Amino acid sequence: MTACPAIQHQRSTGAVHVSLLPGPSGAGLNRLHQAGSARAFVHPGRSGPEVVFLNTSGGLAEGDTLDYRLDLGTACRATATTQTAERAYRSTGSPARVTVLHRLAEGAHLDWLPQETILFDHSALHRETEIDLGKDASCLLLEAVVLGRAAMGETLNRLALDDRRMVRRTGTPVLFEPLRIHTEALAAGPGILAGARAFATLTLVAQGAEDALGPVRAMLSEPDTSGGASGFDGKLIIRLMARDGWPLRRQILRLLSVLRPGPPPQVWQI
Repeated sequence: MTACPAIQHQRSTGAVHVSLLPGPSGAGLNRLHQAGSARAFVHPGRSGPEVVFLNTSGGLAEGDTLDYRLDLGTACRATATTQTAERAYRSTGSPARVTVLHRLAEGAHLDWLPQETILFDHSALHRETEIDLGKDASCLLLEAVVLGRAAMGETLNRLALDDRRMVRRTGTPVLFEPLRIHTEALAAGPGILAGARAFATLTLVAQGAEDALGPVRAMLSEPDTSGGASGFDGKLIIRLMARDGWPLRRQILRLLSVLRPGPPPQVWQI
């Protein structure tokens, strides 16, 4: 008798690289390269172009890889987001891996506002986000996670999320946030999730960012959410927890109305 060969599952791989440069009418598309399951499109926005990244595979499973990159030229202002919530599905082996790298030239500003990541039971996701700022560049950075969909009756018994965020200015780290949420955290007490099914961090890195601390704290009143904010050394950091993804999104939208001009990204419209 011969042994059955190991099953080789099909894996999804995607990479997209967008470059915007200044022009007579503001920032404009300079380069777009996309491969595999990753795509991007650029459309006009009220406060500069909006770059929308999307994953055509419909979600992330074990061994999948996804790579999003955006370069902003000198003094360009843009918003980048994702077309919909990213979903991390069940894994029985290696994690899905997502890499995000945005590079901003001198005086540029980026609002990186991806929609929430939904983790399913037994999911495994490793994500690294890096933003490299040039002189006087600034960014607004969001990461939001939902632990299963309450409306669908989903509960999580096992997961592995390793999420690292790094912001550098002219090569020097100014923000480093490693996050590790594994199975043990699901039943942990108030020091970790305290029963919350959704959480987010919203960070502004800019000269004078801490000046928005008062208005931001005044907005931390959305029902079924809790949060806190601190400001120091050109950074404003807001941490949020919620009973589900919907109140978390409402709270995020309220905060965005304080931290950026104009409406939220068009694909966020509800």
